[in-house]
Amino acid sequence: MGLSVVQGFTKSLAMTVLSEIGDKTFFAAAILAMRYPRRLVLSGCLGALIVMTILSVVVGWAAPNLIPRKWTHHITTILFLGFGLWSLWDAFNEGEAEDLAEVEKELNADMKSNSGETKDKDADDLKKQSRPFLTQFFSPILLKAFSITFFGEWGDKSQLATIGLAADENPLGVVLGGILGQALCTTAAVLGGKSLAKQISEKIVALSGGVLFIVFGIQSFLSNVES
Repeated sequence: MGLSVVQGFTKSLAMTVLSEIGDKTFFAAAILAMRYPRRLVLSGCLGALIVMTILSVVVGWAAPNLIPRKWTHHITTILFLGFGLWSLWDAFNEGEAEDLAEVEKELNADMKSNSGETKDKDADDLKKQSRPFLTQFFSPILLKAFSITFFGEWGDKSQLATIGLAADENPLGVVLGGILGQALCTTAAVLGGKSLAKQISEKIVALSGGVLFIVFGIQSFLSNVES
């Protein structure tokens, strides 16, 4: 039991760090932290990633109970090998090179639309409108960071990989490793992500991630299916 937790933790931590560094949500956290208080951005982004990690692990943990273990094992193997080849393709074709500019453009457009809407409203109208329920308890900035990160991660490669990993490894280890990995990446993004992103070679990160996924896939292929 202890060994399986450690194995799930190690795999999840390595996979999360290599998947999230240079990811769109990494850039989003970095840009938001330059415009809003870092504490609120970090809380919102990290909260979304923790919720997403737990949801993904629950889905992966439940999968073998709904689908025969043999099938989930084979699906996980194909998933890892597929993501490995995808990452290697990105590395050689520099598919993620424009992510930073793309995310920055989207956030700028969003901010302009929000400020435009605010200017067009009269003060009386603003007073009449009641604040949204959640903003009465949480900062709008925190909610903005949470929603951008949560929906940015939904259906992402790292989310699907987490589901696959949880179906094949100890769920507790996968949760702990995933949360620690997300915490490290999000903190790095908030504290200095934009300058860090310019210094890291996205090609090296994508290559490392691709090799890691392929290693996981080969290991899964060679391992016996637990009943």
